[in-house]
Amino acid sequence: MARIDPAPGADHPLDQIAWLRAELERFNYAYYVLDEPVVPDAEYDRLFAELSALEAAHPEAFDPDSPTQRVGGEAASGFESVVHTVPMLSLNNGFDDESVRAFDKRAADTLDRTMVEYACELKFDGLAISLRYEDGRLVRGATRGDGATGEDVTANLRTVRSIPLRLKGKPPAVLEVRGEVLMFKRDFEKLNARQLEAGERPFANPRNAAAGSLRQLDPAVTAKRPLSFFTYGIGVLEGQEMPDTHSGLLDWYAGMGLPVNGERRVVAGADGLLAFFADIGARRAALPYDIDGVVYKVNRREEQATLGFVSRAPRFALAHKFPAETAVTRVEAIDVQVGRTGAITPVARLAPIAVGGVTVTNATLHNEDEIARKDVRVGDSVIVRRAGDVIPEVVSVLAERRPDDARPFRMPTHCPVCGSAIERLPDESVARCTGGLICAAQRKQALWHFAQRRALDIDGLGDKIIDQLVEQNLVRTPADLFRLGVSALAALDRFAEKSAQNLHGALEKAKATTLPRLIFALGIRHVGESTARDLARHFGNLDALMAADVAQLLEVRDVGPAVAESVANFFREPHNVEAIEQLRATGVHWPEGPPAQAAPAGALSGKTAVLTGTLPTLTREAAKAMLEAAGAKVSGSVSKKTDFVVAGEDAGSKLEKAVALGVTVLDEAGMLALLNGEA
Repeated sequence: MARIDPAPGADHPLDQIAWLRAELERFNYAYYVLDEPVVPDAEYDRLFAELSALEAAHPEAFDPDSPTQRVGGEAASGFESVVHTVPMLSLNNGFDDESVRAFDKRAADTLDRTMVEYACELKFDGLAISLRYEDGRLVRGATRGDGATGEDVTANLRTVRSIPLRLKGKPPAVLEVRGEVLMFKRDFEKLNARQLEAGERPFANPRNAAAGSLRQLDPAVTAKRPLSFFTYGIGVLEGQEMPDTHSGLLDWYAGMGLPVNGERRVVAGADGLLAFFADIGARRAALPYDIDGVVYKVNRREEQATLGFVSRAPRFALAHKFPAETAVTRVEAIDVQVGRTGAITPVARLAPIAVGGVTVTNATLHNEDEIARKDVRVGDSVIVRRAGDVIPEVVSVLAERRPDDARPFRMPTHCPVCGSAIERLPDESVARCTGGLICAAQRKQALWHFAQRRALDIDGLGDKIIDQLVEQNLVRTPADLFRLGVSALAALDRFAEKSAQNLHGALEKAKATTLPRLIFALGIRHVGESTARDLARHFGNLDALMAADVAQLLEVRDVGPAVAESVANFFREPHNVEAIEQLRATGVHWPEGPPAQAAPAGALSGKTAVLTGTLPTLTREAAKAMLEAAGAKVSGSVSKKTDFVVAGEDAGSKLEKAVALGVTVLDEAGMLALLNGEA
């Protein structure tokens, strides 16, 4: 690698600028995409400095796609929301050979093929993003978010040197690609070394470092973080024909300068899939980046279209995950936490242990029944599992190591926060505090839920501020937030006048929201974002929803008996209605419209189903989606009104109750037969 001479014949400064830009982008591609540097770092720095000086002397030559513009611009006050033109779907998961063979069999049976061709790739442990190119130029980059809506992080993504700002060749009019931002292990180690030298806290693992870097409000900070990117999917394509195969699509991407990972292969049948998984698993530790599994996709586009989608995941793809990471530690205490709905969750306080690159000190014990089933006691040695960002959990107890003074857990009878009674209803596994709004723990959690990004999105209102507002009795209901003045906010600990003004501005901005966001923000039990959208779409306005009875709520797509009862009970409570009227009085508003037209009934319309246990090939979410797509209502509890229960391995009290009530019990095969009209 030698020194680069000036551009031949580049007498004019603008010609030299154009040449330098092309050379530096060539070096970026060789270094960050091909991992084959062609010049020493010092030579790159010399040419970069020359280009910077020339651009400063000739502002008329400014180009936002110049390599000098990758260092980051001005800090943003927040991230704008981006609605994905095509949703960024999740993938169904497989955890063993049987689930992979079942996936292959379903694909082969549907396609009427004896052997299906698949494209195999790695499943990176990073952050999914979408890049939109128009006429070959990068115009927007966004995070996945909830799949339907993400955050605009274009300024930060422009600092990632492996992401091309302009595509090579003859790009299409519009191209939206999907991929993963991640941090290589070597870069993660260097970053943490710099963190320690600066006296700052190191990052726990590469994924957290990548996610935290990409969501910096100041792009200049992101520019200093060594992020990388791999392309693996497509969202929108206009102006050109899409390649016939997924492997061909990735080859096409590589030809345009988009980074595509080399650890990919086209195979045939389940044996080919499992061979790829075994090969990658054997080499996983030696890979330069973290992965948590591999991804299989039916290779041919026309066959993908035939297989289609189920719920929010494609039928033609499967994520084959590596086994979750586990470790052994000791239970030092068992406490309970009070959730925003009053749910009492036992939590094991553990002797600190590293699991999957993170030091774990707490693990959920789920509920009283789970503790009894696993017989977890204070003092026990236990196996703890952590998979990705999932909350660590206690898998099992090493009974042979149990000390003589190990103590069984007893659920407290009164809330540790407010002293109210704790009750557990007969059909529920979760105990709950009865304190409601008088319980500070529930109030804080309810306010945090109300203010979070997916709800009213009150920027800057974090848990520490909410703690102060509740503890100083400044806020008891969500409406009280909008009555806070700048002076009251400025009086909070560690709050300056500017911070108070910013938060007050965020509160004013949050007054204009949408009906789905408001419904989700209310914190109604069992109502997540998806159900909130369905309720808003069905009823059109809040007054109609508030007046609906259980029968009317059951007409809503994806709403079963448990959800209907919860929603109806919520709006029957006078204090909840009063809280909504108070919100309206403070100026909180949302657009409303007429109710949606009723959707056509499915084959299982009017039927109520319950899922319990672990099914052999389907996840609980996939089975629920299939039943709901056929018109069934999926409930969380068994009653006389339940039409059938789908039971898998380790089915518990729900199965026992179904048998006692004489409710029909099906296995997975029976459920599929029912869905296919064969039963």
